[in-house]
Amino acid sequence: MDDRTKTERMEAWPGQRAKPKAPARKAPPRRGRSVLGVLLILLAIAGVAWWVHTRPETQPQRGRPGLPPVAVAPVQSGDIDIKINALGTVTSLATVTIRSQISGQIVRIAFTEGQIVNKGDLIAEIDSRPYQLALAQAEGALKRDQALLQAAQLDLERYENLSKTNAIPRQQLDTQRALVLQDQGLVIADQAQIDTAKLNIAYCHIVAPVSGRVGLRQVDQGNYVTPGDANGIVVITQLSPISVVFTTAEDNLPPIFKRVQSGAQLPVTAYDRSGKTRLAAGLLLTFDNQIDPTTGTVKLRAQFDNSDGALFPNQFVNAELLVDTLRDTPVVPSSAIQRGAPGTFVYVVNPDSTVSVRPVQLGPVDGDRVALKSGVKPGDQVVTDGTDKLRDGIKIKLRGGASDDPAPAPAAAPRSRRKAP
Repeated sequence: MDDRTKTERMEAWPGQRAKPKAPARKAPPRRGRSVLGVLLILLAIAGVAWWVHTRPETQPQRGRPGLPPVAVAPVQSGDIDIKINALGTVTSLATVTIRSQISGQIVRIAFTEGQIVNKGDLIAEIDSRPYQLALAQAEGALKRDQALLQAAQLDLERYENLSKTNAIPRQQLDTQRALVLQDQGLVIADQAQIDTAKLNIAYCHIVAPVSGRVGLRQVDQGNYVTPGDANGIVVITQLSPISVVFTTAEDNLPPIFKRVQSGAQLPVTAYDRSGKTRLAAGLLLTFDNQIDPTTGTVKLRAQFDNSDGALFPNQFVNAELLVDTLRDTPVVPSSAIQRGAPGTFVYVVNPDSTVSVRPVQLGPVDGDRVALKSGVKPGDQVVTDGTDKLRDGIKIKLRGGASDDPAPAPAAAPRSRRKAP
């Protein structure tokens, strides 16, 4: 046994077979691989061409690409109102707390809570018997002092006659004259006591000082009231006429002041909190005499007839003040106004269906209408919708109008798919 055979047997473990060596593979030639790759590419190109050739043709889309549709509106010449809107509070022109001017027991309540009363109507009645007795006492004192005065005047007349003959001393005459003056003073005081008693009796009948609506009753019949009661008997609030107090910026004061000084009556309209429902119409009454330095605003008061009771005290309303009206001014919709690098501008439609950027100067705003001071003239067409894709000089088409494109050719029938050879 040669050495090679012995070595192979020593390497083989008992119970295992020796792994035979794999025969070496021969590498394919490079030329064959290149030819195969070229064939695959040609087959792929042929498949794509066959799919494009056999797929059904779609109908071409109408319209030229990149031609944005827009909505336009003409610039009109019209009137536009210069208005000031502000939040206001309904304020009564007179709110009176009815209090007793004398002390006494209430014997009658002559009103119903929530009742509309007129000036002079009876509100409550206080027991007047103590004041009637005081009146009788004052009248008795007056008669007594009048009698004393009359007697003193007669004595003074006698003393004056006797003094001419020096029958009485001069001092006695002067004393009698002083006594007459004293009795005259007592008569005047007694008359004042009578008038005071009569006034107290009148105060026992409490009447309404203003016309308005009474609130909730603060005391009941049988209570003892005094002039120092804090709550009083009831509160009367005047409802017609009534006012609305609102504020506006100090920059709006000069045109308002100019119009008021010229004698113009500025209309004011009150709307509800949402600003949609019209409540009442009135006139500007006055404005405050100073500007609030903390807010830079001034208070204005408008008066309303409020005969229908639509306005209620302390109610929040939206006040609309009509300051002036511009006549025959160019007006465009608010949607036509654009803001950007040129400032405030509009897109004006040219006769060749292109748009131009036209800078404008804004005037007053009335709802969805805007007055333009410069930049356009009545009759111009401005773009109101579809401005997001516009630029200066771009061609547009009107939304909903006829297209300038030629009619598209009818769609070809789809070709049948042929089998690849």
